[in-house]
Amino acid sequence: MSNAATAKPNGDHGAQSERAKLIALAIGSVGVVYGDIGTSPLYAFREALLHTASRGPVTEPMVLGVLSLILWSLILVVTVKYVILLLRADNNGEGGILSLMALARRAMARRSTFVLALGVTGAALFYGDAVITPAISVLSSVEGLKLITPAFDPYVVPITIGIILLLFMVQSRGTARVAFFFGPITVVWFLAIAVAGASHIADQPAVLLAFNPAYAIDFLLQHKTVGIIALGSVLLAVTGAEALYADLGHFGRKPIRLAWTVIVFPSLTLNYLGQGALVLSKPETLENPFFLLVPEWGLLPMVLLATMATVIAAQAVITGAYSLTRQAIQLGIMPRMEVRHTSDAHVGQIFMPRVNKLLAIAVVILVLSFHSSSNLASAYGIAVTGTMVVTALLMFVVMRHRWNWPLPVALLVITPFLLIDLTFLGANLLKIAEGGWMPLALGASLALVMYTWIRGTAILAEKSRRDSLPLLDVVAMLEKSHPHQVPGTAMFLTSTPNVAPVALMHNLKHNKVLHEQNVIVTIEAAQEPYIDPESRVSVQSLSPRMMMMRVSYGYMESPNLPKALAAARKLGLKYDIMSTSFFLGRRSLRTSPRGAMPLWQDRLYISLARNASDATEFFQIPSDRVIELGTQMTI
Repeated sequence: MSNAATAKPNGDHGAQSERAKLIALAIGSVGVVYGDIGTSPLYAFREALLHTASRGPVTEPMVLGVLSLILWSLILVVTVKYVILLLRADNNGEGGILSLMALARRAMARRSTFVLALGVTGAALFYGDAVITPAISVLSSVEGLKLITPAFDPYVVPITIGIILLLFMVQSRGTARVAFFFGPITVVWFLAIAVAGASHIADQPAVLLAFNPAYAIDFLLQHKTVGIIALGSVLLAVTGAEALYADLGHFGRKPIRLAWTVIVFPSLTLNYLGQGALVLSKPETLENPFFLLVPEWGLLPMVLLATMATVIAAQAVITGAYSLTRQAIQLGIMPRMEVRHTSDAHVGQIFMPRVNKLLAIAVVILVLSFHSSSNLASAYGIAVTGTMVVTALLMFVVMRHRWNWPLPVALLVITPFLLIDLTFLGANLLKIAEGGWMPLALGASLALVMYTWIRGTAILAEKSRRDSLPLLDVVAMLEKSHPHQVPGTAMFLTSTPNVAPVALMHNLKHNKVLHEQNVIVTIEAAQEPYIDPESRVSVQSLSPRMMMMRVSYGYMESPNLPKALAAARKLGLKYDIMSTSFFLGRRSLRTSPRGAMPLWQDRLYISLARNASDATEFFQIPSDRVIELGTQMTI
């Protein structure tokens, strides 16, 4: 009895601890996951209604129709598709477009070219989102200054650019400390917009009728083409939904769902209803209904809070771009780039200088080109809807081939969401001339770069296999010929483990020596996000002087060869780092008029290869122990 009495408090304490952890993670997810969708009320309702009211006065059916479309988009797209369904499709706990692609490719085995193409398309469109989000978010918040006094009008763009440049400049310092404040600030933001919206619902209680989907359907039937164009702006209310899935690994399924259900969705709903009630009672407030929800004395604090919220939203997208790029590099979709870890405690806290620089330039150009959040709204939707369509298609592959759902069931579940996504995409394609061309052009350019890298790398790998000798044949030959032996260990890095590395053959041909211990090292990227440290390294003996070592890394991990070698000691690999030389093959690439790719694509691949980060840096090999042996190849 005494044992039971003491066990109960311990159980209660454990349950309380779990609840506290869940709440803490949920609050943290509010800052990182929901920053983008949380700032959508700044412009989504306004843009959708402005398109509709451009041909006549604002009417009650018009406002209720737009509100109904926004509310049901939040319910169907975010709640049902992402929060309930898509969060189930985790790749060993990780989410995101490339995680879903890796999951689908693994499920489909060799029939994965279509899945790879979808992943490349989705990743390319995400970068369009990563460029537009900081621009439109910060612009929309700074535009609130014009309501305080019109004198701020000429300074909106310069202030926006200043905030954006400052944001990109501090990235190298890491976001671990700043992220600690993200959750609480964004929670305050959601509470503020909820109170601001709720305080106006009583002005026109009829806005509560917007929960009836008949108003949304009637709106589209009544306004036809204009209604479809407005639908493209309604999509702005669900931008950031992809972050729900992308940040799955950081917070987990339960905290993300809890934050959406308890904080985010109710706050967004109240704010949109309040904006609708305000416009119905005072149609002149359509110019900026969000900021006009608050009294004059609260305008400046709300502008400052909005600016902090939009900076947080932009920060989440920027770090997302770093994470996506690292995944793409590990999966062989993009060339190697420098990755810096900015936190000892948080593995996911990384900084990529080249990505940061390119994003900063693109965002500033965007702000200078479009000048206002209204102009940028037309460009925003295509990147988001394109990614949503790709996600739905990949989800269907996972349902069929990973979860083994019957075809009728998988079609029944995914078809409604795919139809909604395609409808949103079609509505946004009508805005190509108004700025929608920008994310399409950017996405197409990046997709071409990724395709060129994948294709060029495959061509070179095939040429290397064709022009090289089988590794086992070379090992057998060396056992018979007995070349001059020198002390120490030589490690030859290669991407094709079954053929003799170029550096090994050059060393034998030109230096005519062989080390007393030689290790052929292959570093492989897995389709899983993380690899169990116990199974990361495998060692195989080929002969008394030759060994083969395979090192595997997940696409969420950064390769570190010295650490892998330390783990290999347990498997029988004996070496002293001070008497070990790392041999790398450096290829000098040349174009060929008879190559497998067009000449311009050959040149693009060569340019990408020349600008790729050095393998020594990328694999964290001691630079003073590296020997590079070059060879010329045509592509």
